[in-house]
Formats: sequence, structure tokens, C-alpha cells
Amino acid sequence: MKIIAISGSPRENVGKRDAKELRYEGKVPAVLYGGKEQAHFAVVITELKDAIYTPEANFLEIDINGTKTKAIIKELQFHPLTDVLLHVDFLQLFDDKEIVMEIPVRLEGTSPGVKMGGKLVQKLRKLRVKSFPKDMPQVVDVSIAKLEVGNLFRVRDLAKAAYTITNTPEDTIVSVGMSRALKQAEQQAGKK
Repeated sequence: MKIIAISGSPRENVGKRDAKELRYEGKVPAVLYGGKEQAHFAVVITELKDAIYTPEANFLEIDINGTKTKAIIKELQFHPLTDVLLHVDFLQLFDDKEIVMEIPVRLEGTSPGVKMGGKLVQKLRKLRVKSFPKDMPQVVDVSIAKLEVGNLFRVRDLAKAAYTITNTPEDTIVSVGMSRALKQAEQQAGKK
């Protein structure tokens, strides 16, 4: 798992006026949960861009006054109209505690059904994965090399691993359906 380093400065005052002042300075108020006590701090918004605006799942190493802590982003709050980041909640990681993260799905191979003119439909782009931090994957690979037209790949079809997928086993990850051109070709072949 990729680790992104960010640094934060402790917040003396915790309130709306203080948070507004921080945002005006280009910082985002943040809270680190999961440890013995919560840590309130501020992060420069540009340091968070690599962690937030990426399709990948990442761990973070937060440096607050020289104290480094491994964490993940638990929740982001954006302004409903301007999409400006208002607040970030982090969850501290411990080697002996399982966590749940949304991990992206990566499709591998070429589907024979798509080669024949079928339409590839990816229903799930991320899966909920539960594991210890050391076992957390960067991506969940799904092979589509055997998908013919009309076939689908469900959560239950994934190979067993050191982590657990918490999505419903019946959820479809990817399928190959009939495209309009393929349907028309079949209909025309049936008329002859």
C-alpha cells in the first residue's frame, strides 16, 4: 500500500470561528480518531490533494509536531455548493486492528465476449475490504479473460485472499451484455 506523508499543526481552539480562519489561510481543520484521545489539527489543503483526488487507496503518515502516525481518511466534508473541502476525519491505524476501506477494482485481460461485439459493463468500481493494515491491497484484480456474452463476475467469484470483501456475495462486479449491433445481427440471422 502506498503511503503519503502529510504534516499538520495542532489546533489550540476548536470552534467555528477558528475553523473559518484556518480555511481562509488555505488550511483544513482535521481530527485524528482511533488513538487514546482525539487529536485536533490543521492541514494545508494542497498537501491533501494527492490523497483525496486519486482513484487509488492510500495510507497516510501524519506528522503533527514531530509525532508520526499512520492513518487513513475516514470521512471528508465538502461545501455543498462550492465543493471546497471543509473538514477531514482520519482514523489511526494499528497493526493488530482490522480496518474497512473502499479499494478500487482493476479489470485484467481481454474478454472474448467483448471481442465478439459484446458490451462490457462494470457495476462496481470499488469494493469494501476488511483486513489488517499489512494485508490491505492497493487494488482488487478481476480477470475478465473468460467472460463470454451473457456472463458475469460476482463478488463470490473472487479468489480467497488475506482480506475479506464485505460486499454482498451476489453483487455483480462486471458483466458482458449484448450490444445493439450484436442483437441486430442475431435477429437478422434468425430471420433467414
